Amino acid sequence: MSGDSVSTLILFIAAMLVAAGVAGTLVTNVNGISNSIDTYSGDVRDQIDTDIEIISDPGSDAVYNGTEENVTILVKNTGDRTLETDGTDLDVLINGEYVQRDAITVELQGNTSSWRRGDVAELRFDASLESDAEHRIIVSVHGDEETLEFYVP
Repeated sequence: MSGDSVSTLILFIAAMLVAAGVAGTLVTNVNGISNSIDTYSGDVRDQIDTDIEIISDPGSDAVYNGTEENVTILVKNTGDRTLETDGTDLDVLINGEYVQRDAITVELQGNTSSWRRGDVAELRFDASLESDAEHRIIVSVHGDEETLEFYVP
């Protein structure tokens, strides 16, 4: 009779040790996930709140000026986040080549001091583009990316 009690006690202790090991592993993993969420939640919020639209007409001659060799596009802030007016939030690629931020001129329509929701900014930068070819401009702000494809006659 006492043999049954001892074996039952040994099985109970073994089960408790396994349960404690599993619980410790779960607590460690949950803490790691919680820390990751805390760390990256601000970045995700910025990405969700940021939205832009390129409103330039790709068929107009106003996008590329061949005599001055510069590109001008209109970008509207349609997100909830106010963007920087100095272009530090912007990443611009033209035909796959990165345009340096200090080479981008951002001019807000209506002389406002901040680029808020509904405001339109004129982005201008120098570029020598090939004639009789299609070109692509990608504007990215905090993970939101917009593309403009246009043809230079």
